[in-house]
Amino acid sequence: MRVLVLIPGPLRQTADNQAKVEVDLPEQATLGTLLDHLAARYPLLDRRLRDERDGLRRYVNFYVDGEECRRLSGADTRLTPDTEVQILPSVAGG
Repeated sequence: MRVLVLIPGPLRQTADNQAKVEVDLPEQATLGTLLDHLAARYPLLDRRLRDERDGLRRYVNFYVDGEECRRLSGADTRLTPDTEVQILPSVAGG
């Protein structure tokens, strides 16, 4: 199945300056599976998305078809064909 990933401007340099990436995944894939595939293609992007134990970084949000993944099943969130995953790093400052 094919999944579309939207990459925000601040992270595009780690993904060959791509704003959108289509990823072919096996059926029954999860958000974690998607991140594994992205890591193989863009290792620098993976370091910005997941920690040393492959956990989702606290200050990066992943929206799966408009729902924040932490309100679903986190990295275990099931993906379906044509799912859109939007990555949004949190912005902080003061």
